[in-house]
Amino acid sequence: QVHVVESGGGLVQPGGSLKLSCVVSGRIFSVYRMDWYRQALGKQRELVAHISSGGSTNYADSVKDRFTISRDNAKRTVYLQMTSLKPEDTAVYYCNVWGTRYWGQGTQVTVSS
Repeated sequence: QVHVVESGGGLVQPGGSLKLSCVVSGRIFSVYRMDWYRQALGKQRELVAHISSGGSTNYADSVKDRFTISRDNAKRTVYLQMTSLKPEDTAVYYCNVWGTRYWGQGTQVTVSS
């Protein structure tokens, strides 16, 4: 059994920051690549960032230089530090164990004045 839980979302003004967390239980976390996705209302789910088991990272062009993905294998947690937030970042953010059907319930991020 794999359990994925996202947290850290909320309401923030443009230019503000939030840090999302994703805790994974049930399997050995450190051997998996972890992905952050987001889905705005009425839009397709899109890949935001991912991090390999060894710490290599990749970002969508829309968030490059603003978001940072990281992981703490001891805590079985992956993070998404978001800075300089824009209204277009508003979405539900999901954590996925790459290559699996294991997703969390998502955490809402709303960027609005």
